[in-house]
Amino acid sequence: MTIHKEGRSILFWLLIILVGINGALTYFYPDMLVLQNVVIIVSIGFYLIILQFFRSPIFSIDKNENTLIAPADGKVVVIEDTEETEYLKEKRKQISIFMSPINVHVNRMPVGGQISYYKYHPGKYLVAWHPKSSTENERTTVVAKMKNGTEVLFRQVAGALARRIKCYVKEGQKLEQGEEFGFIKFGSRVDIYLPLDAKIEVNIGDVTKGGRTVIAKFS
Repeated sequence: MTIHKEGRSILFWLLIILVGINGALTYFYPDMLVLQNVVIIVSIGFYLIILQFFRSPIFSIDKNENTLIAPADGKVVVIEDTEETEYLKEKRKQISIFMSPINVHVNRMPVGGQISYYKYHPGKYLVAWHPKSSTENERTTVVAKMKNGTEVLFRQVAGALARRIKCYVKEGQKLEQGEEFGFIKFGSRVDIYLPLDAKIEVNIGDVTKGGRTVIAKFS
């Protein structure tokens, strides 16, 4: 387990602030031991909560061109046929994974391939499970073209709390399955759009692990 680069600066300055608050409290109110202890406990608890937001587990990834793996830790909240209107402009199977604040926030490539499309969309901050969040919220859209020519579209969607989407890809870049492509601070959701003939391997409510859970198999 390591600390993700997106959190290192935040954690450093937060530590400085909390140490400063506790130091000032001890200096100006040396006799208020109960208050000092309460503030210390609250400070430690708060720091540990923020720390876990930025954890980045280390594990091996079983790459398989015939499978699509989860791009994020979370829970499957949508499985449906829908029209993808931004890039693919055709009917696809949509799978959405909701990332809560306690999940790992690293986003990983569900398939390996070349990035054929990338676009950032500014937008609203509706709650992540809102039906219009995929089209109206701040989001990034990424399309990976696999070796066999199949294109898979996936989208990072910001929510009411998550207002810091990071996406590290650019068009033409080649990435391996399971490789990190982005990060969403403090949770939200990731949508994946698959070919209609893909065999879905998860159900609504299933818990996923980014880079490990098999979401679907290709025909």
